[in-house]
Amino acid sequence: MNKLKKGDSVIVIAGKDKGKKGEILKVIEPNKLLIANINLAKKHVKPNPNKQESGGIIEKEMPIQISNVMILNPISKKGDRVGMKTLENGKKVRVYKSSKEVIDI
Repeated sequence: MNKLKKGDSVIVIAGKDKGKKGEILKVIEPNKLLIANINLAKKHVKPNPNKQESGGIIEKEMPIQISNVMILNPISKKGDRVGMKTLENGKKVRVYKSSKEVIDI
């Protein structure tokens, strides 16, 4: 079970976008993430009449190392570490290390 999943809110703790918050768009195994509006790069695109695309310069999210982000704890509004816990019914869930609260059920 991965500690970070698609849809989680995260905060960047290292790199050029340090301090920015975003949502995970995609997890690229084993250790990269795509985060909305984080680590943007300019890409030059040629026009394609078959797909009705216009050419130009677009900004695109690039992958970022999973070690450079922390999950955002909504209670403390800070980055937090993630731990694992097994419930009574045998299901594994993620928990915040600081408050021991369950992230997802």
